[in-house]
Amino acid sequence: MTIPLRPGAGRAPRPAARPTGPDPLAPLMELSGVAEAAEGARAAVDRLLGHKVLRRESAGVSAESALRGARASAALQGVDLPLGQLRSGEVRDPVVQGALRVSVGLGSMVETWERAPGQVLARLHVLAATDLADPADLGRPNGAAGSRLGGLFSIITGATTVPAVVVAGVVHGELAALAPFGVQDGVVARAAGRLVGITRGLDPKAVSVPEVGFAELGADAYGAALEGYRSGGPAGVAGWLVHCCRATEHGATEGLAICESLLRG
Repeated sequence: MTIPLRPGAGRAPRPAARPTGPDPLAPLMELSGVAEAAEGARAAVDRLLGHKVLRRESAGVSAESALRGARASAALQGVDLPLGQLRSGEVRDPVVQGALRVSVGLGSMVETWERAPGQVLARLHVLAATDLADPADLGRPNGAAGSRLGGLFSIITGATTVPAVVVAGVVHGELAALAPFGVQDGVVARAAGRLVGITRGLDPKAVSVPEVGFAELGADAYGAALEGYRSGGPAGVAGWLVHCCRATEHGATEGLAICESLLRG
């Protein structure tokens, strides 16, 4: 199980494209605590990317990251199973199976994500919600979500100077708050946030485990932070973005633990 990435993903990330007009996300960096939290998250992921194991074992770290990320994402959906049970391949719970399918399929979507995010989100939902949603509803957002999803797609495909971890928080927050599919939206939202981190150069090797970070901070804290984002007020949005940055730091620490375990053999 791994997240196969596009050729050259391990090289230095491309420079962030600058918007030709006003940057709609720029005001987020003025919110209380966001800039500092984003810098902390970036530093934590950079420490992980500098680990010597990644010179030869990045695929192994990515594989373990995918497994742990799937487990944590399912736990945030209310199904918390031991990691060893997932390794056995005998898990039958549809929530966990959906999270695993999403982790396995994520790498094949990296190239398409910034060109056709709607297509990718539909595919993520099919993977996440098979056996949980009506087949006719798989990959089909509800009509009320249309205009807001259009705005989100503009953010995903657009240029910004805002750090990738903040963009990931916005994408994750919008999808989790909007819940456009009605089933397994959290799994889809967390996968979309991870895709932002990969494609915008935060974690181009997909070796951190942000889902574990959110799980470690707790489902209650996750829910409260998301409610703050959903409120739309500056304090609530700031609280969510800081929460995402802290989860990213925890996820980088989890990636370091994977590296150390591989180093020890």
